[in-house]
Amino acid sequence: RKEGLTSEVPEFQVFFNDHISNDFNTLFASLPPERHYLAAGVPGDFHKVLLPKASLHFAHSSCTLNWLSDVPNEVTDNTSPAWNKGKIHHGGAKKKVLEVYASQFAKDLESFLNARAHELVDGGLMALVIPAVPDAIRESQTTIVTEKEFEVLGSCLMDLAKKVRFH
Repeated sequence: RKEGLTSEVPEFQVFFNDHISNDFNTLFASLPPERHYLAAGVPGDFHKVLLPKASLHFAHSSCTLNWLSDVPNEVTDNTSPAWNKGKIHHGGAKKKVLEVYASQFAKDLESFLNARAHELVDGGLMALVIPAVPDAIRESQTTIVTEKEFEVLGSCLMDLAKKVRFH
């Protein structure tokens, strides 16, 4: 008001992030036309720095940190003690498989937090929504997909990948 601005709501910009292959045009077409913010797409890996130093006042990440930046090499190498037999999940897996996935998650989380620390202004805020299930809840009490369902899904995805590879 002191500077003669008439709007009560400050102007702000929202940066949407996804992998480079994402169709940002569909995203922008789905935004409400009467929105009260500016929108921009930022393609790239969210585990890495995406914006200039101290350029964000608020960062929000919803249901992304459960995605790894890469599949650990050990789970795809059939000579490794952490080989996961081509499965796309680690339910019921050997302890070594879980350790390798946990190690990759720790590296990814550190990278993500360092990237956001670079981008946030001093005193900036960050909100994280991370899906999780407490240890006290039995798997049968959740809506989490069962190991058998993962096996069927994994088998279907592997068949699909083979068809795509050979066409």
